[in-house]
Amino acid sequence: MKTLTIATCALAITGAISLGAQTSETTTKTKIDVKDGKDVKVTGCVESLSNGRYALTDVSAKHESLHRYVLVSDDDFSKVLGQRVQIEGTLADRGDGKVEIKTQTKTEGDAKDTHAKVETSGPYLGVKKMKRIEGTCP
Repeated sequence: MKTLTIATCALAITGAISLGAQTSETTTKTKIDVKDGKDVKVTGCVESLSNGRYALTDVSAKHESLHRYVLVSDDDFSKVLGQRVQIEGTLADRGDGKVEIKTQTKTEGDAKDTHAKVETSGPYLGVKKMKRIEGTCP
């Protein structure tokens, strides 16, 4: 009987410790907008970046030499990864336009929510239209 009482107390203490050790859930959302940039139509290759974003590389356009732009859109670029595409959009680079980055973090529990807003310059390309075209990527 004494052994059963000790085992029951041990289970109760373990359960109380487990409940106290639960963590609150945190969600972070980041939104990037290209504002007041230059409207462009460019061709290049879609490449994955290490931070979960995508870039257009080997870019060619009438007035641009080879360049690289971080793509800004809610589109799923994984479907065209490594493929040649033509993009119409707004470019924030070399003094044209601004990039506005807003980050919002929400935490359940006693911690406070946080908001941050940063304005910077490119090279960012806000995607309005994208289509796959013929050609190969290096």
